[in-house]
Amino acid sequence: MSDATTRSSFRFFHRLRVRWAEVDLQKIVFNPHYLMYVDTALADYWRALALPYEQSLRAMGGDLFVRKSTLEFYASAVYDDLLDVGLRCARVGNSSLQLVSGIFRGEDLLVGAELVYVFADPVAKVSLPVPQVLRDLLTHFEQGQSPVRAVLGDWSSLGNAVSSLRAPEPQDAGAQHCVLYNAMNEAVACGRLSPGPQAQVDGLFVSPLLRGAGWSHGVRQHLIPANV
Repeated sequence: MSDATTRSSFRFFHRLRVRWAEVDLQKIVFNPHYLMYVDTALADYWRALALPYEQSLRAMGGDLFVRKSTLEFYASAVYDDLLDVGLRCARVGNSSLQLVSGIFRGEDLLVGAELVYVFADPVAKVSLPVPQVLRDLLTHFEQGQSPVRAVLGDWSSLGNAVSSLRAPEPQDAGAQHCVLYNAMNEAVACGRLSPGPQAQVDGLFVSPLLRGAGWSHGVRQHLIPANV
């Protein structure tokens, strides 16, 4: 299993709290739940990549199927523990992805995990090469690069992109706009900066499947300097 022993091994974390239903008669988390924790973190990992999972994989012409999952136990979590689930893509093969996870309580590693997914045709169930766009995205993300690009402009240049996310509004015409595009060149978030001495960022919208990953904050960060 690739190194997952320290928090510094991970760029991405998902935080969760142990629920009563997840504790067994030994008063510790029942071991299968740790895989569920990793799977929950994986859903947020895709949001952090700015990729709506199902529709993005469909557009790439395939789906991901688990081939292997391994857990290594170091210590146990108990009811009401606050856990941070680190997740990273350790390797992209020809048709497979190796994901490594570490479940931490503070700085202490409780469980390490390795999952291997195969990219495959969802109907024929035969493996396919990992699409280049996904290969590049995972590699660049783990190197610290942003998975989105921000474009600033007026309504004439960005109106179509904004309209793909939300309905146009009268304030749009004279505003400065920001649109975030993901690796598949899809608009995933937008916002506007109204003109005038009391200019403010509003009109924020994030694709519903990507909410909670901080993309509205990213839009704000790009719009506010535009008025400085």
